[in-house]
Amino acid sequence: MLCITLMKAKPNSSMLQRIQRRLDWHYPEGMKALGEYWLTTSDPAVVIISEVDDAGIIRQAMAHWDDLFEYSVFPAVTAEQGLAQARRELATARA
Repeated sequence: MLCITLMKAKPNSSMLQRIQRRLDWHYPEGMKALGEYWLTTSDPAVVIISEVDDAGIIRQAMAHWDDLFEYSVFPAVTAEQGLAQARRELATARA
């Protein structure tokens, strides 16, 4: 499953805290990071694109960040997958 995670910095956290934590943290087994982006805003401050087999792995990973970030996780599909699905839906609707 492809997931997009948006992480909003909590007001009581500092960039130094977040950077130090990230230096020591690794993605858990079963979560493959396809991209991690650090933005110059606090909302979102970090965007992660990942693949997981089990949504519980996302909760496990984000539990390490609860004190520094609020986060939202969204299941996603690639544009290619979305267009293929749209073609199938259109074909069904026209039949």
